[in-house]
Amino acid sequence: MLTLTERLGPIEASAAVDTLTLDYATRTRGRFKASSDGGREVGIFLDRGPVLRHGDGLTGEDGQTIRVQAAVEPVVTARLEAGLPLARLSYHLGNRHVQLAIGADADAGSTGLGWVRFPPDHVLEELAERLGARLEHHDAPFDPEPGAYARAGEGGHHHHHGHHHGHDHAH
Repeated sequence: MLTLTERLGPIEASAAVDTLTLDYATRTRGRFKASSDGGREVGIFLDRGPVLRHGDGLTGEDGQTIRVQAAVEPVVTARLEAGLPLARLSYHLGNRHVQLAIGADADAGSTGLGWVRFPPDHVLEELAERLGARLEHHDAPFDPEPGAYARAGEGGHHHHHGHHHGHDHAH
């Protein structure tokens, strides 16, 4: 079994000896066993915290590198006008602490449409429709935004202040 214990952050596909395709739920875990896309048995033993992102590299003591890929899984893509409508939908979905992928289609330049992608949930879907989104239920890779405090290799977040007094950063 290939043991992977170190996060490398984003790597080029050519830097890896194999790939490991995982759904989002599995990429949130730090310890698990899996089979690589090339059929290798791998054991993942990582620090807790950062979610494995599509394109991240993992390595172990033997120096072999595996590249993580986001699996295709059921998602809902809500499309609507970019700008304030997209921002409003993203705000209301994010306010419900749901993981979101946000983007625009390749041809969005002419249409001005953006999208928000999330796991299927009838309550969130109803909210998106009320805010004017057109929904598409389909299978696609789900690689949500990492969050403003996320940094490769760090669990949680850190604040660096140039002054000295107490802060309560409870979450």
